[in-house]
This record gives sequence, C-alpha cells and structure tokens, in this order.
Amino acid sequence: MLSAGLPQGTVPKLERPGPLRERVYEALLELITTRALRPGQHLVESELAGHLGVSRQPVREALQRLNTEGWVDLRPAQGAFVHEPTEEEADQLLSVRTLLEAEAARLAAAHAGRPGIDALEELCSQGERAVAADDVDLAVATNAAFHAKVMELAGNVVLAELAAQVDRRVRWYYTPVARQRGTQSWIEHRELIAAIASRDEQGATAVMRAHTEHTRQTYHRREEA
Repeated sequence: MLSAGLPQGTVPKLERPGPLRERVYEALLELITTRALRPGQHLVESELAGHLGVSRQPVREALQRLNTEGWVDLRPAQGAFVHEPTEEEADQLLSVRTLLEAEAARLAAAHAGRPGIDALEELCSQGERAVAADDVDLAVATNAAFHAKVMELAGNVVLAELAAQVDRRVRWYYTPVARQRGTQSWIEHRELIAAIASRDEQGATAVMRAHTEHTRQTYHRREEA
C-alpha cells in the first residue's frame, strides 16, 4: 500500500490552467478534512503528486502551508504527517463552535422566513436518508450544509465569517463520530427547525447548545473507526 494511503482512481487529477498551488492545497485539505488521509498518516510528496497528477513542487508548497495552519506536522528527517489533534484542541474548537452556533440559532429564529425553514427541512430529510443508507460521507456533508444554512439564516456577516474559520475543523472532528451520532443528530435538527419555525429564540438557542454539546461529548468518548 502506498504511504499516502489513497487507492488509485479515488483522487481526480487536477486540471490546468489555473492557480495550481491553491488547488493542490484545497485538494489535500479536503482529503485531510474527510479523513481520507488520517491523523498521523505519513505524507509522501512524490506519491501525493502522482495521485494529483502534478509535480512535487506545488505539493511541497501546500504541505508547508498546511503545516503553518496546523493540519500537517513537518518533522525533521522524517517528513510530513497529518496532524493528530489532542483532546484539548478538539475541546477548545468544539466549545467555540457551540458559542457561534447557539447565537446563529437565536438569530435564525428571529429572522428566518418560510423559504429558509423549508430549506432546513429538505436538508434534514437528506441527512436522515444518508443515515438510513449508512452513507457517512453524505451525512457529514449534509450536516455541514444544514449548519451553514442556519448560519446563513442568522443574517450576521461577521458571525458567518467567524464560523467559516472553524467549519473545516468541525467537519474533521465530526467525521469520526458521525455514525455514532446517527439518527439522534437529525432528531435534534428537527427540534431546532421547530424552534426556529415558531420564532422561539430562547428555545432555538437551547436546542443548538445541547446539540453541539452532544457532539463534543461524543467526540471525547468516540470509538475510532
């Protein structure tokens, strides 16, 4: 097996022309976020370059940037490895997420109209179908889309910008517990929709706070896949 751990054919070649350096960075970040590249995994420049259909230079530059941002650890004489988050790192990130999401839920309850609520209900249905089909990747993506929609309905640009800064790390931490959260997560989403639809700001805040806290607790007692 390749050190990069990516089966042939699973990673699309990057097309030229375009900002290749940025696209390589985004491709590697997505692979890390979805845990196709797992925490602690050794990243070999030549193998990643082969999978992505590029030279080693943009891969090297992307790994350096990912190291700066805390996604990758560059170890002298050993190479690059996907960062292994500590329990404290996860706890701090997920606690901040709770603050942002709870306020977004309150604002969504104050401002959301029928089209926005309908969009949340459709995303919730998609998530429920993903769980029923045991499609973890789709469940994780739909969960992210649901929370992004709540943030959009909040109508606060600054809050949305702050949430965007932590969104990918939230997905990173949520992926290994998505199956454990399963149906219960979407039951909580339904409760949130009901609170938003009834314009219950306090209720929406409480539901979102409890929902994100459940995810934080599940992460800390997770069983690694």
